[in-house]
Amino acid sequence: MTALRLADRRETADLAAFLTRLLHYDRAASVRLQAGGGVLAVFGRPAPFEVLAVRTARLAGEAADAAPAPSRAPGLDLTVSAGQLADALDAAARAGDGAAGACEAALPAGVTGPPWAGVLPPRGGWRPLPGLPGPAEIHAALSAAVAEFRARDTALPEERRTRAERDRIGREIWSRPLGTTGLPLRAAHAAQSLGFLRPPAPRRATEPVPAVRGVPGVRGVRGGAAGAAGAHTAVTVPPAPTVPDPAPALLGSGGWLRLRTAYGSIAVRNAGLPGLSVTPA
Repeated sequence: MTALRLADRRETADLAAFLTRLLHYDRAASVRLQAGGGVLAVFGRPAPFEVLAVRTARLAGEAADAAPAPSRAPGLDLTVSAGQLADALDAAARAGDGAAGACEAALPAGVTGPPWAGVLPPRGGWRPLPGLPGPAEIHAALSAAVAEFRARDTALPEERRTRAERDRIGREIWSRPLGTTGLPLRAAHAAQSLGFLRPPAPRRATEPVPAVRGVPGVRGVRGGAAGAAGAHTAVTVPPAPTVPDPAPALLGSGGWLRLRTAYGSIAVRNAGLPGLSVTPA
């Protein structure tokens, strides 16, 4: 059986939290996994945002098979059910001893991936791009966009208050560029919704974090093989360092733009370029 050996319980819980947020938008979500150099990269597509989300986690060792096939390429490259992987990470985190020590999670069987999983952002060639507003300005832009949507939705006459009309308004607002960049506002919205863009204030060392099914840092409803989440409890885990997070950065490579934060990245194709589209058919 193939297993993932994540560096510690916190890495395991953080990755489970990311999967939980993906499953909030699509209970049948799949993720593509790639491992190499001691790092696991997890790619997902939160459907409402039309973007690709990328979350990495440190590995205690490369993913390995108990009886590896000689013809198999080194490293891991597999598409799996997000729900089944989240269940495996839940079990691994519960079995872990505190925040220290590796957590080993059983890797689910591969599935036939959706079209977006066939073409991922490039691994290299990323260059910094100018024009990205600061964190406070990004949060302000998102708040203004949400307020505008609500105001325009409220102003709709009853006969036009349909899902199609609301989707049209949403597409218009979230397709606008962020600042002077070519990054659509929906990319920042996705980053905030997935927990990649966070308020600058650090968590206090003694502040409890919410938990789902005994895994610290995960709260909310999610699907998966084990069904609905259990009761929510508050637990205290060893505090993470409170050093300031690096500011978000905008990067470009080929036909891709990437909003990189300390907690993950959001990647989108440049408008008008040929190739993969992450917009639903």
